Amino acid sequence: MSARAGLPSFRSLTLLLGFLFLYVPIFSLIVYSFNESRLVTVWSGFSFKWYGELFRDRLMLDAAWMSLKIAFYTACAAVVLGTMASLIMTRFRGFRGKTLFGAMITAPLVMPEVITGVSILMMFVAIGDMLGSPVQRGFGTVWIAHVTFTVAFVTVVISSRMQEMDRSLEEAAMDLGANRIRVFFFITLPIIAPSLAAGWLLAFTLSLDDLVIASFTNGPGSTTLPQKVFSSVRLGLSPKINALASLLIIAVSLAGVIAWWFMAREEKRRRRDMQFALQQGD
Repeated sequence: MSARAGLPSFRSLTLLLGFLFLYVPIFSLIVYSFNESRLVTVWSGFSFKWYGELFRDRLMLDAAWMSLKIAFYTACAAVVLGTMASLIMTRFRGFRGKTLFGAMITAPLVMPEVITGVSILMMFVAIGDMLGSPVQRGFGTVWIAHVTFTVAFVTVVISSRMQEMDRSLEEAAMDLGANRIRVFFFITLPIIAPSLAAGWLLAFTLSLDDLVIASFTNGPGSTTLPQKVFSSVRLGLSPKINALASLLIIAVSLAGVIAWWFMAREEKRRRRDMQFALQQGD
């Protein structure tokens, strides 16, 4: 009995230590963003002055806006392409080259970012040689590069949801006269909506966080936020970085809570509709 009683305590302690390891640095970063001192590890008083310094830093704000735009468009494109790839992987069975197609889709999951960045840069150089003029690197090239490596993550998330869903719902809709397009938009899409939202948030986060691939594919006037932060930290850690990180943590947390609320409400509504349909059938 003592061994069994001690096991949950050990699990709880391990879980607590894991959460402390993950979240204590984040909370300390938020706390020290309100530090009046320029030294980020020495508390000298409560102040909002570093937030004011951050909003007066035009270059930092421009980099943040650039990263947010790239991340938004990357997430949207990755969800569209990932949904198409998931449909091919789960609905078209046994076609020639399916194994190769799946391997090519998931390759960025295991490919080092340095290799991915160099290969995409070489692709742009080759395209420039074919066109007779170099490809201007900037917003568009970074966006293409980010879509290339985030679509693999989105495909895995959406494919797992499509494999678990009950296909009899789609078959019943087609038996009642609906074509494949109507079935997808009115049956499949609402069911996989939570995975689409999860894939969108994952692609957005990966794009916003990327440093290596953007370093190979961006050009003048398209500096992303991770690049700006990295260059600033190399010259010395400024409390402005703490303030910026705190704002990003709050924004991402709010977005996650809102997305969870919408997905939970949609899932509850879907279950209620299915229960009502089963009752009507009885």
